[in-house]
Amino acid sequence: MYDAARAHLHTVRDLLRFAVSRFQEAELFFGHGNATAWDEAAYLTLHTLHLPLHQLDPYLDARLLPTEIDAVLQQIEARVTTRKPAAYLTQEAWLGDYRFYVDERVIVPRSFIAELLPHALEPWIEYPELVHRALDLCTGSGCLAILLAEHYPDAEVDGVDLSTEALEVAAINVEQYGLQDRVRLLESDLFTAVEGDTYDLIVSNPPYVDAPSVAALPDEYLHEPELALGSGEDGLDATRAIIENASHLLNPHGVLVVEMGHNREALEPQYPALAFHWLPTSSGDGFVFLLTREQLVEAGF
Repeated sequence: MYDAARAHLHTVRDLLRFAVSRFQEAELFFGHGNATAWDEAAYLTLHTLHLPLHQLDPYLDARLLPTEIDAVLQQIEARVTTRKPAAYLTQEAWLGDYRFYVDERVIVPRSFIAELLPHALEPWIEYPELVHRALDLCTGSGCLAILLAEHYPDAEVDGVDLSTEALEVAAINVEQYGLQDRVRLLESDLFTAVEGDTYDLIVSNPPYVDAPSVAALPDEYLHEPELALGSGEDGLDATRAIIENASHLLNPHGVLVVEMGHNREALEPQYPALAFHWLPTSSGDGFVFLLTREQLVEAGF
């Protein structure tokens, strides 16, 4: 199919149409940064052609060299035949304006916490300068640790992860942002490597997919590290451990922010003494909660 298509594809518009058709035909799943076949086609095409990712219109009718057409078709074919998320094909992922290196050693970054830093936390953290130490639990690619360092310029940041391979990727990103002096990466099963340390802000996007959902995940997710997806039968093993231990590592007036997917209805009844603050995100207000150290201590944690 792809060999036959080459003779009839000449412009960016042609390639986009072809890609959308192939993606729809293959019934690909989109959940790693792009929401639709069109978004995925536009991203892969612009990235492969080294064009600005947010300037599609000026190039739609540009005629392409045969080598450029071949390069885009190779990416389209790879996306269909391997069902790898586009981020693994391009080895990059974006959170807002921030670009991160990724490969299959880490989950593709897609955290709502990124859009909440720092303004959504202002009622609890009045000024960025008040954050002197911050912790990113389950740091993966290091993206949230880096964003903490970017948004809280006076903070020293620890990023911890159970996976040594994930930390290798995180180190690449920390170096790319020139933050080696401010972001420390540690192998750790949640808090184990930082016991005795204290922080003004702890954030985490831990594994939170429940066991039935893990078993039913589309093929695209099977390329991601299983360790970064599931967390026990109800998906809340890591979240419970964080809630029940975070107060010991938070300074007075310290804040805990955790992303936990669609598990709000399962989580809240387990902690009736905690009044979770649910932060508004682009997809609703049931995905990220905030708790203060004082709330955790009063609840007996």
